[in-house]
Amino acid sequence: MPMANTPASYGSIARLFHWFSAVLILTAIILALYGEGLPRSTDAEVAHTALIYSLHKTIGIASFATALGRIVWALIQPRPAALYPARRAETYLAAVTHWLLYAALLVMPLSGWLFHATTDGFAPILWPFGQSLPMVPKSTSLSHLFRAIHGGSSKLLYLSIALHVAGALKHAVTDRDGTLARMLTGRAQGPATDQPPPGQTRPAAVALLLWGALIAATALLNPVRPTVGGVGASADAGNWMVETGTLTYAVQSQGSTATGRFSGWTAAITYDQASRTGNLSVTIPLARVDAGLFTPQITGPEFFDTGRFPVARFEGTISGTADQMQATGNLSLHGKTLPLTLPFTLTIAGDIAHVAGQVSLDRRDFAIGIRYVDETTLANLVAVQIDLTAQRRP
Repeated sequence: MPMANTPASYGSIARLFHWFSAVLILTAIILALYGEGLPRSTDAEVAHTALIYSLHKTIGIASFATALGRIVWALIQPRPAALYPARRAETYLAAVTHWLLYAALLVMPLSGWLFHATTDGFAPILWPFGQSLPMVPKSTSLSHLFRAIHGGSSKLLYLSIALHVAGALKHAVTDRDGTLARMLTGRAQGPATDQPPPGQTRPAAVALLLWGALIAATALLNPVRPTVGGVGASADAGNWMVETGTLTYAVQSQGSTATGRFSGWTAAITYDQASRTGNLSVTIPLARVDAGLFTPQITGPEFFDTGRFPVARFEGTISGTADQMQATGNLSLHGKTLPLTLPFTLTIAGDIAHVAGQVSLDRRDFAIGIRYVDETTLANLVAVQIDLTAQRRP
């Protein structure tokens, strides 16, 4: 059996690439659809869901590598001639569909890989090379963009597969020709002519234009924005106004670090630079958390339960030295109010202050995620980080 293509047949390498790609991409699709409907209420359910998505991601990367090899091989090999070159519209549509599929085999797994690389935590890729990508930052905004592209590209992939399968069935059932046999067995079909098949430039351009339009539209609907945390509560709510900032958490889950980010929080800060004392009040709308894939679960009854407890509040006093500051007060979260001390660093240059601090909370103290008793599934300690820049009010 020849390894290379001929003008009338596909060689064994092209056929291996074709069927291996088909198995990988269909398996990844099935795993993704299955994973979307899985419950995530117990340790065992979360572990099972994580395994499914880890397999999905790993197979997706394998399909990306296979697609690269397949496309390179297709570009350096002769393409078997169309059996019905006179059917120009049909031949043209088949060529566009092939290019749509080629692009899908790259865009779909690559966008998923980038989505994974811009976030932390859940469902690691099953390989020893790490979970990040060079020059790809961890970014909520970027992760939203790549996730949207991944979701949108699935629709174009499904359409491409449907057209491809429909064409194969037409050749097998209606035309009863040997088109499918070329890819199944490598049997030569059609004239063994040395004349090249119709040009692929226009079909490739049409397919790439469709993919470009999809990606551009997705990018316009999901613009990448700088992260902004909150703004001072009101003009009379302190003598410092928060301009930018981030409020995040990180927790170990399934052997990785899962992170979340809050937006829309506000901080009222009164601080006297001479005495290094002041007051602080922070209000956090919990429904504005971004936990990636698990945002609906985090805001649901098992965790923040934002329907019953829509906000968290911290109120305390500020004190300390030039080397170490702290905010001491009470945190109200999930229906419970407990004492909390937040250590932080403070740097003031003119009228601009920079604050960075971190504190560890035990989620069990606030009755959050109480069903998750196995720390290999979800750790008890949650690291909360705050980083903000504030301006002195005139």
